Amino acid sequence: MRIVIVGAGFAGMYAALSAARLRDIQGVAPEILEIVLVSPEPTLVVRPRLYEPNPETLTAPLLDVLKAIDVVYLQGSVETVDTKVRAVKITTAGRAEQVIAYDRLILATGSRLFRPDIPGLAQYGFSVDQLGDAITLDRHLHDLAKQPSSKMRDTVVVAGGGFTGIEAATEMPARLRATFGKDARPHVVIVERNDAIAPDVGADPRPIIADALHELGVETRLGVGVASLDKSGVSLTNGEHIETATVIWAAGMRAAPLTAQIPAERDSSGRLLVDRELRVPSVSGVFATGDAAKALCDDKGTYALMSCQHATRMGAFAGNNAAAELLGVPTRPYHQEAYVTCLDLGGAGALFTRGWERKVEMVGDAAKKTKREINTVWIYPPLAERAAALACADPEQVTNL
Repeated sequence: MRIVIVGAGFAGMYAALSAARLRDIQGVAPEILEIVLVSPEPTLVVRPRLYEPNPETLTAPLLDVLKAIDVVYLQGSVETVDTKVRAVKITTAGRAEQVIAYDRLILATGSRLFRPDIPGLAQYGFSVDQLGDAITLDRHLHDLAKQPSSKMRDTVVVAGGGFTGIEAATEMPARLRATFGKDARPHVVIVERNDAIAPDVGADPRPIIADALHELGVETRLGVGVASLDKSGVSLTNGEHIETATVIWAAGMRAAPLTAQIPAERDSSGRLLVDRELRVPSVSGVFATGDAAKALCDDKGTYALMSCQHATRMGAFAGNNAAAELLGVPTRPYHQEAYVTCLDLGGAGALFTRGWERKVEMVGDAAKKTKREINTVWIYPPLAERAAALACADPEQVTNL
């Protein structure tokens, strides 16, 4: 029997840990139930931190952890999925192709930034979506540091006033000063199509975010969008042109393209609709998790978000349930009633809320301390020690805040 997990992000990592945990509890040898994780690199990209400087440091090795729990790592990218014969075709680093069969498939392929067909965006826009994107932006800023101070050099426009956009924008004043030196005059602008900053966070946190932006000197342009980019800057839909060498696109996410190969229903973001056990109901043997899945997380009709917080727990349930089906033991319905947000506000601290109504619990330095702990401890892989690694993957305990 074989479980194939596609993706080594938060959902894929916890799917592997949880499947291995149940296999161990049931006393089944790895030779009887093989767990294979496929990804281009045996590393976890700490994606929630890619708005920070030095992004090349924001990865964590997975190979030793996977070896400790007897999960096979296969380096490569899944190019095609054949759900009829239950097999995936993998292209390895050397461009060789390999086909492997599965008894259960777990799609944990994550998401990608949605880049609309805006003139100049592909050529002149930056992002903090993937590791390579963040590294490209960081190198761009260091290249700009070689130029004399100017309005164009020192201005950064962030398109998108959601979580990613706010964290990128509030980090930027200090980042520009550190990169450009004492002659830097940071000018950061957030462009948001909605009439309010942070449109999804609710009324209570919004004044705190607005105060933080004011404290940091971050400007906003609300109710407008990006019309085009060129080498001189960005033009907005209201006719304003902002002179800048750096536009960071942070608006909109879509599930990774591999989900389109599964003959099943998807939502407008490309996520596969799954049942409470995270199965794709119309396709036998396939589970989806993390950003690849649209899943109910409670009995009130609340759906999991495309976030690290939901991906870790969803991954644990998907891995457990895929293994449970093969081992003939009961599955567990995914649920995640607890929900918190911790938004980094750069030099202005952070904001911590609890519940879907986003009740503010901490602000400023106290919230910043929690944010640092989340970013540097909680979301990293466990130690490569078998018992401890497996113990951390109990689906009922993962990110149970």
